[in-house]
Amino acid sequence: MAEAMLRSEALCVGYRGETVVADVALAAEPGQVLTLIGPNGAGKSTILKTLTGQLPPVGGALLLEGQDLRGLRERDVAKRMAAVLTGRPQPELMSCRDVVASGRYPYTGRLGILSAHDRVVCEESMALVRVTELADRDFNRISDGQRQRVLLARAICQEPRVLILDEPTSFLDIRHKLEFLSLLRELAMTRQIAVVLSLHELDLAQRFSDHILCIRDGRVDRAGPPEEIFTPGYIEALYGVERGSFDPLFGSAESEGLSDPPKLFVIGGGGAGIPVYRRLQRLRIPFAAGVLPENDLDYPVAKALAAELISEPAFAEPGEAALARAEACLLRCGACLCAVERFGPANAGNRRLRERAEERGLLIGPEQLEELRK
Repeated sequence: MAEAMLRSEALCVGYRGETVVADVALAAEPGQVLTLIGPNGAGKSTILKTLTGQLPPVGGALLLEGQDLRGLRERDVAKRMAAVLTGRPQPELMSCRDVVASGRYPYTGRLGILSAHDRVVCEESMALVRVTELADRDFNRISDGQRQRVLLARAICQEPRVLILDEPTSFLDIRHKLEFLSLLRELAMTRQIAVVLSLHELDLAQRFSDHILCIRDGRVDRAGPPEEIFTPGYIEALYGVERGSFDPLFGSAESEGLSDPPKLFVIGGGGAGIPVYRRLQRLRIPFAAGVLPENDLDYPVAKALAAELISEPAFAEPGEAALARAEACLLRCGACLCAVERFGPANAGNRRLRERAEERGLLIGPEQLEELRK
């Protein structure tokens, strides 16, 4: 295991000597992405501001490359650590190149004059995060996604060993979220930078992080790699979810299911039923689903939203007992929608269900769903 670039021991963070989060132990290692998650107001931003030196620690130790952060000069810290924090800076009359160049201040003299080497580093930083074409544009006249990349270029321009970011994807659309986080991972690996950030998007935290720190009720509730954090029931507990659910395998959230007697039986499987289940939830039409093996793509969404679910163990074909329960449920519903277009040996039982629904005149199409609301 690599030596941590930034480490905290029994760190207490807060304001004016009053602790918000206590006993924070973290280790940011080169080439790794460490992500803080947790509910709003848990103290994630307070931790990050303390790590960057914007807030003094209330207690405990904070070490940057083994040295107490409080004993280091600001200029020396800026040569090792860079930050992109919340808020939208609006520098007046500055081009994107000027904003990026401001990241060289730890290396310039008192007059802030850039050397030839400083200018080379600026150009390399802009090329690295793919903003060279924005260099001469007014920083206040570019998109949010472009601004985030320019600010990242400024941080990289500092040539840091540690990079700290607070909710860097908050103002970005999905394309720019993915591009930005992919770029962070690339930077962490190629430049061996220790990246520490906070995220609200749990699916992205799960996919892009090496290590996750969960903050709740003034403490670190759990820490570990994503596979140890995203376990059944934990995310709901961390965020206090009472209405709805979160699937840790897919990183997806579902709204609360309906408990009224089902009006429609949905034959699904292989992901085909998912958009139907979610549409029925939006229409507030309680439904039953089946027959689904527990490893089917449809299963977690059906389990979250269906009023009744008929399932089989993982990798099992629908058995006669399950099919009999499904047919009885279908008859009680009085209507059936088949989301599956093709049947094979593994779901031949569901094809029989569809045939029986059609024989009884219970098969309906998606265009008829609105009638079930009456």
